[in-house]
Amino acid sequence: MDISVTDFKARCLDLIRKVEESGKAITIRRRGQVVARLEPAGAAGDGGKPWEQLRALGGRAQVKAHESVWADKDFEALR
Repeated sequence: MDISVTDFKARCLDLIRKVEESGKAITIRRRGQVVARLEPAGAAGDGGKPWEQLRALGGRAQVKAHESVWADKDFEALR
């Protein structure tokens, strides 16, 4: 959802509740330029585990959390 700074200021508390309930972010614009983004706490980039951040962005991990996508020989090559 996009909203102007003026509209955001007038409806701030309602918009915060809406983000909380829906889990969807709101982009705030001034004169057509993005100036801020309101997103739910716990969204991607919050310092969570990398696979949780990937899932929050709509991605999918190809291995289980305890598995590695690198072979042992690849680790040795990096030494």
